[in-house]
Amino acid sequence: MVSFTLLQNNYHVIEAVDGIDALKKLNGRSVNMVITDLNMPNMDGITLIKELRMKPSFKFVPIIMLTTESQDNKKAEGKAAGATGWIVKPFNPEQLIAVIRKVLG
Repeated sequence: MVSFTLLQNNYHVIEAVDGIDALKKLNGRSVNMVITDLNMPNMDGITLIKELRMKPSFKFVPIIMLTTESQDNKKAEGKAAGATGWIVKPFNPEQLIAVIRKVLG
């Protein structure tokens, strides 16, 4: 649903199955934004954000957490890791695109 929504709005998408796959696919690439889930196998979204924030090329890249988790402590953990924004699933496509446009300017 996320990929479909982004592609329908003319965004280029690089998909990954988990945090480890994302790190491999993003290695050496320049992107405008990262959208990640919190709960993923092998490497969760918080760890992915921390790993990306350690890379100079991702220090200021917006990272949006898109997840079913809505607890304040999880949001605080995401923010502390370096998440730029947080969207709770289920989401509507218009909401996702609005957040992306706001973050990207």
